[in-house]
Amino acid sequence: MSKPMKNFGIVQAVLSTLAMPCGFLVWGMAAIPGIWMFHEAGIAYDGWHQLAAQGAAIGMGLLIWCILDLFILGIFGLILRPKSVAAQAPTQSWLTIRWAFMSLFHRLANPSLQWMVPSFIGDFYFRMMGMKIGKGAQIVSPIVNDCYMVEVGSKTIVGGGAVINGHLFEKDGIHLAPVKIGSRCVIGTSAQINPGCVIGDKAVIASRAVLPKHTVVPPGEVWGGIPAKCIRKADGSKPE
Repeated sequence: MSKPMKNFGIVQAVLSTLAMPCGFLVWGMAAIPGIWMFHEAGIAYDGWHQLAAQGAAIGMGLLIWCILDLFILGIFGLILRPKSVAAQAPTQSWLTIRWAFMSLFHRLANPSLQWMVPSFIGDFYFRMMGMKIGKGAQIVSPIVNDCYMVEVGSKTIVGGGAVINGHLFEKDGIHLAPVKIGSRCVIGTSAQINPGCVIGDKAVIASRAVLPKHTVVPPGEVWGGIPAKCIRKADGSKPE
């Protein structure tokens, strides 16, 4: 195991101080088109026409803000995302800092992303952040953390509020592990999929189920509960 990074606290404090204003600056830059439309509507119209035009400008400005926010942050993700391989390092390490930046980008994207899923815009952002998405998959939840560690097969549905994590922290530090979800699977509402899980084709993870780290779900099975266990086998029978 590698040794903790020296002066981690100082590095963390400096980078956090720099990152926070930059994040809010991204939001501000994404708002420029909407501000311009609102301004132009106020000049071009009078009376109730002005109110209607400015109201429309606010609505369209918010839509454009969502799209630009995801696009800008997605570019950062393209540049800085780690490789989608299992990794482990002390909490006080460069891997933790790199993970923290990617997590910051995703938190900044969440206010926009929650309105853009499921859609090709949301999928475009997920892919820029490193997520592999099969044809026809429906990603309804914005809470796909560590996108660069996640693969979702074709025609799979990830339900609203479902959480997929590619990381966890333990006593020995940060762990990153890929999550692979097969084709034609269903991840239920508010289910939680933890790092290293492999879910076979046509499997179902029930609503609010919590799948422990490194769990392997065979194809076609239904799993539920906390922690999740098999509740129906692929042949329709119940486990003994």
